[in-house]
Amino acid sequence: MTHPAQGASATATTHAREQQPTRSTRGWIVTLAALGINLVLGVLYSWGVMAKALVVQWHWTKTQAAMPFTVSTVAFALTMVFAGRVQDRIGPRLIARCGGLMLGLGLIASAYTQSPLVMLITFGVIGGCGIGLGYSATTPPCIKWFPPAKKGVITGLVVSGVGLAAVYMSPLTQYLLGPGNDISHAFLVLGIGTIVVVTVLTQVLANPPAGYQPAPAAGPATAKTPSQGRNLDWHEMLRTAQFYQLWVMFILAAAAGLMIIAHAAIIAKEQAGLGWGFMPIALLALFNTTGRITSGFLSDRIGRTRTMILAFVLQAVNMFLFARYTTPALLLFGAAFTGLCYGTIFTLMPAATADFYGVRNLGVNYGLVFTGFGVAGVLGPILAGRIRDLTGSYTASYFISGVLLLVAAVLALATRSPAAAEQPFVTPKPRAEVTDHPKEVL
Repeated sequence: MTHPAQGASATATTHAREQQPTRSTRGWIVTLAALGINLVLGVLYSWGVMAKALVVQWHWTKTQAAMPFTVSTVAFALTMVFAGRVQDRIGPRLIARCGGLMLGLGLIASAYTQSPLVMLITFGVIGGCGIGLGYSATTPPCIKWFPPAKKGVITGLVVSGVGLAAVYMSPLTQYLLGPGNDISHAFLVLGIGTIVVVTVLTQVLANPPAGYQPAPAAGPATAKTPSQGRNLDWHEMLRTAQFYQLWVMFILAAAAGLMIIAHAAIIAKEQAGLGWGFMPIALLALFNTTGRITSGFLSDRIGRTRTMILAFVLQAVNMFLFARYTTPALLLFGAAFTGLCYGTIFTLMPAATADFYGVRNLGVNYGLVFTGFGVAGVLGPILAGRIRDLTGSYTASYFISGVLLLVAAVLALATRSPAAAEQPFVTPKPRAEVTDHPKEVL
């Protein structure tokens, strides 16, 4: 018979063991799976190749060709709010799986229409919602497996998949549009592939088990994360000025990158005589990925807002010079530099959201911040397309983007961590973390 004191001691020992920091290879498995899912969701960034084909093969206007991309970014951003909330409650696996299915079905449905209006629904609404569902379920679970000091680099690694996707997706799409094939064939193949790959990768996507604590990161000193340990819900976040600063910065900074992405193939042809439209898109995507990863390392060391200021100012200079990129070499340089600075947004914004408001409700909190991406998706591509249709060039749109980026840099300079008076901390009621697997650490 076990003495009551012995039983209590055993329980205490078990509880203490659960609370001890743990190093787990499962976290890296989840991170790699999330990276793989984002590599598929990044089909959005190959739209420049599709837009050019829509203009050439189906004789759409440049504004019409940009509209499915724009609607998709809006649907993507709005879905992030709902999907983030659900992901926080039921875990990432089912949400990501539904996202892959919706994106795949949207692409397949796009293969059976040549109507600009219908494609706004198939690729724009259905595909965009699928991307939002999948994307909302990749970053939050990965961050939870690692200590705060690695928040930036893990976020950068996961979101790099979306940027890196166009490195292979753009030439793949160009190949699918080859002799004997049309846009419909490309949509069909991409849709089927999306469903298969995402379904497989979601099998290992999961939150940590209840009581899991990551071991502290070893290495050099890192930037302070002032809100570490605070977990605010979305309605508390909306009462802070920092949310609106992050949101506006997201819009202003993302608009320039989305403008170039949506029109890259056309800009390359008209401005520099570069016929291989996928080249600037693939190069932009490669440096987009580089920007996501390097900004994670850098911001963990010098801070999120300092890294934002650096990226926004450099991107503004690039936009002011973009009209002068009139040779293939200069145009490719401009596309690469655009990708480098643009990619930083998707590491810095979720990491800053987690710094300011905690990781427990990161899905819905970042989902609300991410709605700025939807606004940028309308502002950048449509403004640029309209200016091009009216003036015959993109020059004015480059200048406008540069000014907006300087405004974003000033906002970043003024952004500070929420003060205690602005964010009354409410101790959350203890609740078990949602997991998608048995409670063991591999």
